[in-house]
Amino acid sequence: MGRKVTVATCALNQWALDFEGNLQRILKSIEIAKNRGARYRLGPELEICGYGCWDHYYESDTLLHSFQVLAALLESPVTQDIICDVGMPVVHRNVRYNCRVIFLSSGTCVSGAPCAWPRSPACRKILLIRPKMALANEANYHELRWFTPWSRSRHTEEYFLPRMIRDLTKQETVPFGDAVLATWDTCIGSEICEELWTPHSPHIDMGLDGVEIVTNASSSHHVLRKANTRVDLVTMATTKNGGIYLLANQKGCDGDRLYYDGCAMIAMNGSIFAQGSQFSLDDVEVLTATLDLEDVRSYRAEISSRNLALLEPCLSVGPGDLEGFRGAGSHSVLNLHRQASRASPYPRVKVDFALSCHEDLLAPVSEPIEWKYHSPEEEISLGPACWLWDFLRRSQQAGFLLPLSGGVDSAATACLVYSMCCQVCEAVRSGNQEVLADVRTIVNQSSYTPQDPRDLCGRILTTCYMASENSSQETCSRARELAQQIGSHHISLSIDPAVKAVMGIFSLVTGKSPLFAAHGGSSRENLALQNVQARIRMVLTYLFAQLSLWSRGVHGRLLVLGSANVDES
Repeated sequence: MGRKVTVATCALNQWALDFEGNLQRILKSIEIAKNRGARYRLGPELEICGYGCWDHYYESDTLLHSFQVLAALLESPVTQDIICDVGMPVVHRNVRYNCRVIFLSSGTCVSGAPCAWPRSPACRKILLIRPKMALANEANYHELRWFTPWSRSRHTEEYFLPRMIRDLTKQETVPFGDAVLATWDTCIGSEICEELWTPHSPHIDMGLDGVEIVTNASSSHHVLRKANTRVDLVTMATTKNGGIYLLANQKGCDGDRLYYDGCAMIAMNGSIFAQGSQFSLDDVEVLTATLDLEDVRSYRAEISSRNLALLEPCLSVGPGDLEGFRGAGSHSVLNLHRQASRASPYPRVKVDFALSCHEDLLAPVSEPIEWKYHSPEEEISLGPACWLWDFLRRSQQAGFLLPLSGGVDSAATACLVYSMCCQVCEAVRSGNQEVLADVRTIVNQSSYTPQDPRDLCGRILTTCYMASENSSQETCSRARELAQQIGSHHISLSIDPAVKAVMGIFSLVTGKSPLFAAHGGSSRENLALQNVQARIRMVLTYLFAQLSLWSRGVHGRLLVLGSANVDES
């Protein structure tokens, strides 16, 4: 007989320190998961406060507001009858940890009697607080600045809950540490982001200890072809050891330079069963899959290298013997010892709840799918464009201003803005009301509905060609032609009067008039004159960003886009 479970993972666009907005997006994801029949929901890393809080993690208010959001989640009817796995910072014994908080608000008490929801405190329970054990601390990540890794493998301690949570759950303490959940029908273990990438990931030992569902809450940013690596890591983990793997991820720009690209996924036994989008303007994306635990058990039974160890007889247990069955991973009459038999087993937190139910017996199981990757060109076009959209809507400005030189770098930046406009129009056509509301706020028109990317680009992108006496007609034509192709509002101006005014001041004071190298000047003179032109362009850029819309009778200001000289070849 099959034992089907429906599980959910998600990608959320969480904002650093936007506690109210983050709460609403978490609740929306849980509601979607429940409506699709899921009884376990996984969210991204640090989803309650947002990942990019930086030194705000040091502030007690960040911890306080995180617990206030947790209390609101516990109180909400939306979280009833589903195991919820959320991320937030937690201080234990005056040490700050990056944690998963796993809780259950059940509509049925342990006795089986219906609860007087939402007043019955017996229905709400924090099951486990699981701290992150391997912190990301290279390149763009600095987690060791704010958090301490949990170093006590397979060990838990008592965590004393704050009063606001204690009043809701009537629990004084909960398990804190490296443990797994043992429900009536399966065993669930947690990884957090970086732990999947380590040489000896926790899912290896958890799988050998009978854990059948492994979850990973991530805040993994976009790097070219990084999605390929994520998919390879997840599929390889379940290929070697069997089991179900859920990966959740942050998406969007949370206020930092990074773009988190979603790519939530659900895998089982080496195959992908649900793929999330990599570049999407949806704030909430939920993936669900209905999978059969018996497929995990039969898959593992065929891996002789996993099962080849001492066989010890044990009592035969039936499906109704919940205590004997709990977290065992099979109701076989033989206890197949894992390869790592010398290591101590994981502490198991008993959960009086089942992920499967009788109604699921006839439910169709999900079918494996082939992961669809973006080409490198698509990633380059879509990733930075999504970041631009998030930054624009959160800044509450009216658009962008880009100095368009006629060269490769500024042209590429302009094309990224146009790509952003294409994605916005596509999201609106798909019915995304949040994107439509944001567009109308940005352009300050309550009835505007973007349909043509060129029209939208003309409303939110101003390009400016700043000519000097050294500029060529060719670069001027290139800039004008590109602006026409993407539809931007284009300005051409000459900086020569400003350059002459600045150099006039210098000559008046010193009596000297520097020359470009082409006119016989020294390298010092040449560099100084080039810098004058660059700085005047910068001043004019910010002036036009602040006042060009005002001069046209349009509301708002513009964000300045820079385009450094990466490679003009």
